[in-house]
Amino acid sequence: MTQRPLAGSFRGLRRIAVLTVLALTVPLTATTAEAHSGVEAAPGNPVIAWNIHAQTAIYDTAKQSPTTSTRSFAIVQGAVYDAVNAVAGRPYEPLVSAPRSRPGDSTAAAVAAATHDTLLWLFPGQAESLNARYDEALAAIPDGRAEDGGVAVGRAAAAAMTESRRDDGFDPTAPWTVGTEPGEYRLTPPGYVNVGAWVPNLKPFVVPDAGAYRVKPPPTLTGAAWARDLNEVKSLGAATSTVRTEDQTEAAIWWDDPRMVEWSITRQLADARRLSSLRTARLLAMVYVASADTLIACYKAKAHWNFWRPVTAIPLAGTDGNAATDPDPDWTPLRVTAPSPEYPSGHACFTTAVMTALGSFFGRDDLTFAAYSPASGTTRHYDSLQAATAELREARIWAGVHYRFASEHGHRLGLAVTLDVLNRAFQRR
Repeated sequence: MTQRPLAGSFRGLRRIAVLTVLALTVPLTATTAEAHSGVEAAPGNPVIAWNIHAQTAIYDTAKQSPTTSTRSFAIVQGAVYDAVNAVAGRPYEPLVSAPRSRPGDSTAAAVAAATHDTLLWLFPGQAESLNARYDEALAAIPDGRAEDGGVAVGRAAAAAMTESRRDDGFDPTAPWTVGTEPGEYRLTPPGYVNVGAWVPNLKPFVVPDAGAYRVKPPPTLTGAAWARDLNEVKSLGAATSTVRTEDQTEAAIWWDDPRMVEWSITRQLADARRLSSLRTARLLAMVYVASADTLIACYKAKAHWNFWRPVTAIPLAGTDGNAATDPDPDWTPLRVTAPSPEYPSGHACFTTAVMTALGSFFGRDDLTFAAYSPASGTTRHYDSLQAATAELREARIWAGVHYRFASEHGHRLGLAVTLDVLNRAFQRR
């Protein structure tokens, strides 16, 4: 399989992104199809309400990791998109299915059924709480043909989605390959757990081959680039760093919590612009599905290069054969290192996917948003998607969990995969 080239300047990729954003621009007013479909606009947007319920089930109750939860959110929001799209008359290409619908079917009922059924498939142990939320939602919808039709559409979309994800490669117990030679991945403190290696084997939602996006090799251990990036994270990312600024420390902690950052920003932008249920469903599906396929490609690259993280490389720097690096056996990062190989940065891949999908949907980069993180106890404000993405790449260095080359190439990979996803899916029919 021919790999998609990721070499070349970021300026070139940015030009591609701008052109793609223009090609995928969605007007900020309701489309003709939506205006005549009976689809609700916020407030009272059922897509946002059920996305919050999904976060409760996935994060607060199941306590899935950010990586694992990306698959769950993509399954849920992909089914919701197909359901709402069907009720609206299928103005967009479906992701998995296009259930039959009738004029007047309830969008709220379709959203409730699609979310409930996919969450129940993912978390059968949460049946009691999920059923209670579902019953409460349906109780607010008048009984009759509209409600019954919406439920049927939502259930059909959920059934098609879950069937498509059976035996999709999800295996939380799959271990990473652990090495002992300089540069090879080692388990990371404090937990030294070996989990997450299922992601490279997960079936993509849209792209044909997630392995076609591998990045170029990490720097040679004996070279100047390796010494430069190792010494940078060693200095800036140490828990006891004296050169990292207070704002950099705050940003490193703030960006370490994707639950309160990227996904809350997506809902915030949908709510602030009073998007209809159809446009909200499409936006959320674009974000989550692009993120899922991006992480699969990203983790395939991680598995391929199997590179060591700063938390293990810095104490063992005396073994890398580079006179410009010195070991520090007591070095610890500001933030806990995720249990996966270093290269490329998963968070850079993920955040770029989110921000690129948002830019493509709204057709602009200059979106103003802010979000609060309980981890840092602060709210950070941004005037553009690119500004946020650029800070994230730096923040992973300040956190002590990634080298600069891992963040930069994670960004490039995330951009390439997301543009491919959005060119293949969610298009107007």
